[in-house]
Amino acid sequence: MSKPSQLATQVQEELKFHIECYAEDLMNKGVPRSEALRRAKAELGSIPASSEQCRTAWGTRFIDNLRADLRFAARMLSKSPSFTAIAIGSLALGIGANTAIFSMAKAVLLDQLNVPQPGQLRLLAWRVKGHSIVHSSWGEFHSTPDGSGSTSFTYPVFEQMRRQNHDLGDLFAFKNLGRLNVSVDGEAEVLQGDLVSGNFYQQMQVQPQQGRAISPSDDTAGATPVAVISDAYWQHRFNRSQSALGKTILVNLVPVTIVGVNPPLFTGAKGALSSPQLFLPFSVQPAVYPYQTADSLLSSGKVWWMQIMARVSPGTDEQKARAALDVAFKSAIRATAIIKPNESIPNIEVNDGSRGLNQAQGQMAKPLWSLMALSGLVLLLACANMANLLLSRSEARQREIGVRLALGAGRWRIVRQVMTESLLLAVLGGLAGLALGAFGKKAIVAMLSGPSEPLIISNGFDWGVFAFCAALSIITGLLFGAAPAWQLTRTQANTTLKDRAQTVTRRQRGLAGKFIVVFQVALSTLLVISAGFFLRTLINLNRINPGFDPHNLVLFDVRPPLKLYTGEKQIQLFRQLTDSIAAQPGVESVALTSVPPLANSYDTNDFTPEGAKLDSDSQGVNESTVGERYFETLRIPIVAGRAFALTDTETSPKVAIVNQALAKKYFPNQNPIGKTFSTTDNKQNKLVFHIVGLCADAHYASLREDPPPVFYLNYRQAPEVDWGMTYAVRTTSARAAITPALRRAIQSIDRNLPLVDVRTQQEQIDQLLSNERIFADLTVSFGVLALVLASIGIYGILAYSVSRRTNEIGIRMALGARAEQVMRMVLGEASWMTLIGIVAGLGAALASGRIIASQLYGLKAHDPATLAGAAAVLVLVALAASWLPARRAATIDPIKALRHE
Repeated sequence: MSKPSQLATQVQEELKFHIECYAEDLMNKGVPRSEALRRAKAELGSIPASSEQCRTAWGTRFIDNLRADLRFAARMLSKSPSFTAIAIGSLALGIGANTAIFSMAKAVLLDQLNVPQPGQLRLLAWRVKGHSIVHSSWGEFHSTPDGSGSTSFTYPVFEQMRRQNHDLGDLFAFKNLGRLNVSVDGEAEVLQGDLVSGNFYQQMQVQPQQGRAISPSDDTAGATPVAVISDAYWQHRFNRSQSALGKTILVNLVPVTIVGVNPPLFTGAKGALSSPQLFLPFSVQPAVYPYQTADSLLSSGKVWWMQIMARVSPGTDEQKARAALDVAFKSAIRATAIIKPNESIPNIEVNDGSRGLNQAQGQMAKPLWSLMALSGLVLLLACANMANLLLSRSEARQREIGVRLALGAGRWRIVRQVMTESLLLAVLGGLAGLALGAFGKKAIVAMLSGPSEPLIISNGFDWGVFAFCAALSIITGLLFGAAPAWQLTRTQANTTLKDRAQTVTRRQRGLAGKFIVVFQVALSTLLVISAGFFLRTLINLNRINPGFDPHNLVLFDVRPPLKLYTGEKQIQLFRQLTDSIAAQPGVESVALTSVPPLANSYDTNDFTPEGAKLDSDSQGVNESTVGERYFETLRIPIVAGRAFALTDTETSPKVAIVNQALAKKYFPNQNPIGKTFSTTDNKQNKLVFHIVGLCADAHYASLREDPPPVFYLNYRQAPEVDWGMTYAVRTTSARAAITPALRRAIQSIDRNLPLVDVRTQQEQIDQLLSNERIFADLTVSFGVLALVLASIGIYGILAYSVSRRTNEIGIRMALGARAEQVMRMVLGEASWMTLIGIVAGLGAALASGRIIASQLYGLKAHDPATLAGAAAVLVLVALAASWLPARRAATIDPIKALRHE
């Protein structure tokens, strides 16, 4: 189609031709030329009017008007660069914050697995009524709070179901192993690893970008161990070199050959926030990751540990397929498990698997929605601020609007122009917000990533985020443009074109701006209160006495492969490592533990006191396997009895130490020293221990919970540890200075053992509180931004009010008003707006407090100190913002103010 200008030219030429033809016919009848042209134009209409009608009919008039409005809006904005910069900056902060939070929420809560047709994937689970046959579970899986359902299965059940299933599609499985010791060319490090079935890549429909995928032949007994590595690890370790393919690496001391490299954003079947760097076939489990000694889980019907998925074909009757699979599931359980008379066989469930296992969804859904709500409040504040700025700007343009109305412009035309300016500002703010949102997303990913568990989330935005940002920008433009547009519809041309001198302005004028300021203060109060809650929660948690001394304490993990270190060899290794570390300069004392303090990890075991009445609901007690100097190193007081000694060996009587919480629960009003209790080892054999010490309570896994009952066992007498140990080293040196010495100490015993996750105890606590810290940081940022926007709003409305009331103030001062009285008048105007806003914000905070109550610690959602503190901050900010306008009003010269009068 031709351009609009070409169409207009063609229309004019066509109309001119018709007029000339009509005039020529009249001249042939004897009419003079001038009269003939006049009659022709009268009959056919003027060329400009007819052209306008044609443009309206073709729809090009709307485009022309839009282009003209955009040009005019751009010209007006360029004349006020300060206003434009403040407007775009305010909107960019609000839209950017929402875009960053939404992109994270989308990745965790909404995004499907990065595989073809993820909607065809199904995740299997089971649910049971009555007593479950499942007594032993391992690893990560979804489970119901009452334990009646789970997504974990045994390997024999998987194999038999796969053979019997003919309706749901080929079943495939995966299992997150966690951390693995990996050695490449003699350099040891720790990677996150997954086990997958031989048909995993085939059913996921994923092809490696380099090499080949794990195949069914790789997942058979006796097959050569192979691995597929992630794109991020390929870049980090091999610099994207082709030499990585065919490379043999050691995984827990087992030689494994790299055969492929995954696509960049493929992170397996675990879903959001998962980032395994190594994918191995299930067949390597007995060698690479033996569970509880050297037993193979591939033949065990006791341990439920792996996840099963399926890809359904289009047109599959899923109800029929589920029923058939349930029959296969029950048959597999009967064939592979021992079922007691009072136990029930579970029923199979087939759930949506498009997001994989996605444990992050349950853990982070509520926090992310809370952050979305808070960032939405920030955007509302930005909108209110923009509305106020535009209201003041529209007041200054009253005369211009009056002239345009007097010249015949319709009110809709004026409203359209104002809304075009608002939308142009919103679009520019949205573009700037996209850039800020990308930066914010990177910052959030960095905060959530751990040193050995980097998050693999695209730094870019997909079309969903772009659409969200675009929709947000348009809605934002409509929101803050509505108030000035509505005000301009009330403009009267006759009034605005008169001499505008006046002694007293009408009180109704500016009420809309004051209402918006009240709204801003209310939202700011709500955001500052939220920031106060989360900041005080973080402070309260940091002030908790953990029950031990976290200062000058360095932690690191050692994970010896069970293929080489079991039984006596494992105990000997731990003892050698302890002696080697203790001999290093700068080391005061050293201890080891199976459960590092405040690492959000637990280890529970049976606890049966001899002669004590057990709580029927007891599900086990927390235990920790430790070294002899554990209590000395962590400075946990022994309040009765003794600590472990070097004489507590493998052949001496088994002894234990319990904490005060355990003694209070299981030995109330008794001295626990000398009592005995029994527990079980990895093979469910009964072990009896004598209690020789009572230690003070120390927080075990979390600071939010009171110290739970814990019993401590000496590592030389305890059941074998199959997941490694954490060493706690009290040192006089900083972590960076002591780390090389620790590494030398470990490698002097076994050069293939890496130091895993070296950190200080304070860093461990910071990691434990990372979610609370992120919430505090973000909400405080939102609160500060809210205060800045509110202060701009208060300053803007008062500065405009003083400017508008200059004549009135001049008259007051001419009649004897003092400067301090004028200041009080202006500050009083700010005070009532601020107080109304604070009261409204406090009410909103009290009404919505239960939404965040579960995320707080050490205070209630109606904590008076936090509410009063937030109100005080708002009052101070309001006074600071109103001081300059009040000062300006007090210094007005009455003579200059009344000169125009």
